[in-house]
Amino acid sequence: MSRGVRTALVAAAAVALSAALAGPATAAAPARGHDAARRAAEAVVREGVPGVTLTAREGHATWSTTAGVGNLRTKAPRSARDRYRVGSITKTFVATVLLQLEAEGRLSLDDTVDRWLPGAVRGHGHDGRAITVRQLLNHTSGVYNYTADKDFGSRYFLKDGFFEHRYDRTSPADLLAIAMSHEPDFPPGTSWNYSNTNYLLAAMVIEKVTGRPYGAEIRDRVIAPLHLRATSVPGTRVTVPQPSSRAYSKLARTATGPTYDVTTLNPAIAYGSGEMISDSADLDRFYAALLGGRLLPPHQLKEMKTTVRIEGAPDIRYGLGLMDRTLSCGGREVHVWGHDGGIHGSTSDAVTTSDGRHSLALNLNGDWMGDTDRVIRAEFCGG
Repeated sequence: MSRGVRTALVAAAAVALSAALAGPATAAAPARGHDAARRAAEAVVREGVPGVTLTAREGHATWSTTAGVGNLRTKAPRSARDRYRVGSITKTFVATVLLQLEAEGRLSLDDTVDRWLPGAVRGHGHDGRAITVRQLLNHTSGVYNYTADKDFGSRYFLKDGFFEHRYDRTSPADLLAIAMSHEPDFPPGTSWNYSNTNYLLAAMVIEKVTGRPYGAEIRDRVIAPLHLRATSVPGTRVTVPQPSSRAYSKLARTATGPTYDVTTLNPAIAYGSGEMISDSADLDRFYAALLGGRLLPPHQLKEMKTTVRIEGAPDIRYGLGLMDRTLSCGGREVHVWGHDGGIHGSTSDAVTTSDGRHSLALNLNGDWMGDTDRVIRAEFCGG
């Protein structure tokens, strides 16, 4: 991503992709006030992404548009109701559950990882006794990112490995072992680096505290109360529920070459760092509820919005599973809160204003190019 922080699992493994056919844009509601976002979505498709779907919500009004195709073979268009893999947007759900548990007095974010997962974070300089749950959530733990492992990338993100291993039943312990085979990126609390291992561990902490699968806690605490009917934690389910489009990737380190359908895969390789499925309307509802104070007490929401600096990304700061982005809108600044995410064949972004009143969520069904930032700027800055 152009922002200098790549939350996508695909990007962590240096996967790239190339051009695909585009179709006409369609609007699910009158586009008055959203013309800039519609044009930006169309531009993303012209640059080579197969298709885009997005939904904006402002107050009680909702607007959707699509561009391009959801299926390169049939040329069927994308739908505003498409469900898709949201990748690292999962992290905001995981962080929300941990903050709810803190509000209930069941843990503290300043607990060490070792308190809940004794002995799990050890090896090559890693030490869970020196890392807090808070440092997992804001990526200051220094724990090595398992998706950056060269063998993992070849196995799951490049063509030959992907088609052999796309349905592997990988366990959290397997993924953690990969991370522990490397040295930490830095001593805990001394710097910042995006690591999917942080949220692998965060999900494991949820399970240890509650005695239940982390996905069950997300369902009961977030999905069900907000009536997010298109949102799920799929576990090892390899398909994406309908309605949905196909997902495409180059499965290569370049943006050239054949385009492959990568829609079906076992998302266990992402686990708490990027496993979930949703649609744009649900993501709008989730982030609006979160920033609007419906999911967390004021103290926990303040903690979530307490950010740290990201080196090389002056317009972004990272909180607890939540990013604060500063948009320069012709002499004025607009702050939007949310997260982006990617996984094979899917690039997503979801943001909302500080009060939760204006939200935008979008998805590209290709993972090799496509600037979601331009669509966000168009929606919130206009022009």
